[in-house]
Amino acid sequence: MSTTFQIDTATSRANPTPAPMKRLTVPQIRTRKTDGSSGKPLVMLTAYTARQAQLLDAHCDLLLVGDSLGQVIYGLPSTIPVTLEMMSNHAAAVVRGSYHSVVIVDMPFGSYEAGKEQAFESAARLLKESGAAGVKLEGGAAMAETVAFLVARGIPVMGHVGLTPQAVNVLGGYMARGRDDKEAEKITSDAKALDDAGAFAIVVEGVVEPIAIEVTRAVSCPTIGIGASAQCDGQVLVTEDMLGMFERVPRFVKKYDDIAERIGDTVARYATEVRERSFPTSDQTYKAKS
Repeated sequence: MSTTFQIDTATSRANPTPAPMKRLTVPQIRTRKTDGSSGKPLVMLTAYTARQAQLLDAHCDLLLVGDSLGQVIYGLPSTIPVTLEMMSNHAAAVVRGSYHSVVIVDMPFGSYEAGKEQAFESAARLLKESGAAGVKLEGGAAMAETVAFLVARGIPVMGHVGLTPQAVNVLGGYMARGRDDKEAEKITSDAKALDDAGAFAIVVEGVVEPIAIEVTRAVSCPTIGIGASAQCDGQVLVTEDMLGMFERVPRFVKKYDDIAERIGDTVARYATEVRERSFPTSDQTYKAKS
């Protein structure tokens, strides 16, 4: 079952109650990879709301409350302006809406880079306020000491190497990483440093496929690819991207549906009925008592 943050479905729109199932744990995710290989790949998607979490939960091993919500939910130009408060509020909603998946929350830009003590304070706040199971932070070897500090104090950490969106101003854009030998070597060494520091999993984003495969073989913890390789130990996508909510998506996204078109068609039908006064009908209105 979930934490004390679970939705009260007696008073919530979130009915019917999903069939309860035992929530996965961080150690279970970590041990999905043994002796350098994983059997059944891990499934992870982003979630930002309680209802979205309910719809995804039974199909996923992990739900990531990504700082991508800055762009997807708030219409911001990047993840840089996202705050701890935003992340905490959305993570709490996702925890309330889920029973099965491990909920991981991104640490936003500026909440952990200054030092390990700042990182602990931010991570502790996120977990206490949301009920999430762990945090994700970007960066490789430079963050290894921080990762080890958090893990030693009871905070599970998911790493993130390759294309790191919070460093977009330094990287100069969202292009694939690892195309030259120097950068490829750094990505692999970054992943190893996070693995040695105790990260329970590592997101490998926007990395040329041979390097993603090399990283996956080089670390003992599971890798979760996004724009990387099917040989990673799992995959993650931004849910709105894979559902077709946006016209433009990164090259590595596969659109599994065109929800945006469906919504447009449905709203157009509603608008027509309102203007024709064919909605509401007697089925949607109340009668006076006789």
